[in-house]
Amino acid sequence: MADPSSYRPEPGEVPDSPGVYRFRDEHGRVIYVGKAKSLRQRLASYFQDLANLHVRTRTMVTTAASVEWTVVSTEVEALQLEYSWIKEFDPRFNVKYRDDKSYPSLAVTLNEEFPRVQVMRGPKKKGVRYFGPYAHAWAIRETVDLMLRAFPVRTCSAGVFKRSAQIGRPCLLGYIDKCSAPCVGRVSAEEHRQLAEEFCDFVAGHTGAYLRRLEREMKQAAEEMEYERAARLRDDMDALKRAMEKSAVVLTDATDADLIAVAEDELEAAVQIFHVRGGRVRGQRGWVTDRVEEIGTPELVEHALQQLYGEERGDAVPKEVLVPALPDPAAPVTQWLSERRGSAVSLRVPQRGDKRALMETVRRNAQQALALHKTKRASDLTTRSRALEEIAEALGLDSAPLRVECFDISHFQGDDVVGSMVVFEDGLARKSEYRRFQIRSVDGQDDVRSMHEVISRRFRRYLQEKRRTGEWGGDGGQAAEGEGPEPAEGAVEGGAPRDEDGRPKKFAYPPQLIVVDGGKPQVAAARSALDELGVDDVAVCGLAKRLEEVWVPGEDDPVVLPRTSEGLYLLQRVRDEAHRFAIRYQRSKRSKALKASPLDAVPGLGASRKQALIKHFGSLKRLRAATVEEICEVPGVGRKTAETVAAALSTKPSAAAVNTATGEIVEEE
Repeated sequence: MADPSSYRPEPGEVPDSPGVYRFRDEHGRVIYVGKAKSLRQRLASYFQDLANLHVRTRTMVTTAASVEWTVVSTEVEALQLEYSWIKEFDPRFNVKYRDDKSYPSLAVTLNEEFPRVQVMRGPKKKGVRYFGPYAHAWAIRETVDLMLRAFPVRTCSAGVFKRSAQIGRPCLLGYIDKCSAPCVGRVSAEEHRQLAEEFCDFVAGHTGAYLRRLEREMKQAAEEMEYERAARLRDDMDALKRAMEKSAVVLTDATDADLIAVAEDELEAAVQIFHVRGGRVRGQRGWVTDRVEEIGTPELVEHALQQLYGEERGDAVPKEVLVPALPDPAAPVTQWLSERRGSAVSLRVPQRGDKRALMETVRRNAQQALALHKTKRASDLTTRSRALEEIAEALGLDSAPLRVECFDISHFQGDDVVGSMVVFEDGLARKSEYRRFQIRSVDGQDDVRSMHEVISRRFRRYLQEKRRTGEWGGDGGQAAEGEGPEPAEGAVEGGAPRDEDGRPKKFAYPPQLIVVDGGKPQVAAARSALDELGVDDVAVCGLAKRLEEVWVPGEDDPVVLPRTSEGLYLLQRVRDEAHRFAIRYQRSKRSKALKASPLDAVPGLGASRKQALIKHFGSLKRLRAATVEEICEVPGVGRKTAETVAAALSTKPSAAAVNTATGEIVEEE
């Protein structure tokens, strides 16, 4: 635990101007990013009596080892820089948005010759018009299905469209009049584009004029005794009215607004957003966040606005944004939103009328979302904190292990030995820092020697990076690539993290606790590897599968945690994740070895018998050493085939039988 006074800036050193500041831990990792109208006043608030600080703020300042700041000219620039740094560094103590899935939107691809109506997720593309987002994709498809009767716009994929054009016949939707079939020339490109634009206008809320036009055409058709056409127009009107009923009218027709509500308690907060376009609720989305910093409703609203509009295109920002409380100060946020939109944006708290009533509805949705989240996760934040505290108490640690690394060894009957390393921070998996190892030892391969090798390689790389960056002096823990006697080792699940200069990180950060999958021998091997490298500030324990006993180095008896212990449950999750990751890597290696097997060249030997041979002998190395009579013992393998296999293996050495692992980064499939 660091003393904040050890890195407190000197009096007068911090400027009294707007800016953004970053707290870093002892390893140079950014753990918190904030902005301030006055850097001097804001930073001074962190360096006061620890008893006066909020518990999470106190944890942050005692975890940090340094603070730095960047001066900007305006508060708007500070807002933009804060958002950029939070996205870049993903600080541990900033607001963490969860359940922020990619919400579906109704999209019309006006950038294509024949526009297509479809459900889209993910980043928005230029030339595509979007409506929503919506909570459920099925709701979009139901609405589109009703509207296709009046607006028979193409909904098929590019492959289906091309195929129909080649064979000269439309798909089923073309036969049932839910597509105008531009693929076979029933309508021209211009006529189809006009249909798509009318579809967009109707979804955007311009419904009255179109319905009145359909009604006039229906009456005219009836007067001209074109009763079939009149009936079709009547059915089109009914379908459009049913589609309109799916989005309730809540405000006046000309109202475009986003309403944001927050429900919160001491630990978490839920944010709900209603998107109102043309007076109708066109979409809804929400997030749940841990309150890992001491912030109130105005700050939560500001973070929600950054999350909602930070990466959206300008036309996604409406004319009016209604919130439960204004950020403090509100002017920079309003100016930022106006710059994003390209015109003035009204940011305010509704006081009366329909907008106030609708805000209450959004607030109730936020409260229900928070209650549902707590029911599902069973107060996960407090549970994780309790689990870490129980582990620290059971192992006699000075503080809760915020970073835990777990190692596991996997092999197939002694061959293709691999290792895995998974990382949990604050009780949650951090998949971007997972690593995999190919075991280099060629003699006496077993779990104990392999565990010693993996731990040694992991911390040897850490020490190399530490020396290379001058004991983490001022460069944010950047890891240089390409130095040292061995290439960078390990592979990443979920994408390789990058340093500020774009180079991939390796083993830059040490854990507070190492968990190995195994008992006393594996724990002793891990401790021995650390001692040989002079690493004495990392705790080690092992979790044995049979009785779920926790082993610590130098002890004859294990530590037995209660079966209901949250700490034991967390250790089991960590261990099981390391086992899953190791098994996945080992199976992928074995699959590749089979594909590159010299058995592929044996005539008349199919996949079934090839697998039977490998399963019977365990490896190509043992198969090569087998006699013809021993090969004949495999079910389905005759003497002639056995002689062919023996001849093939004796004349063509198998690279797959020799473990030539180099520890290079292997990208996961």
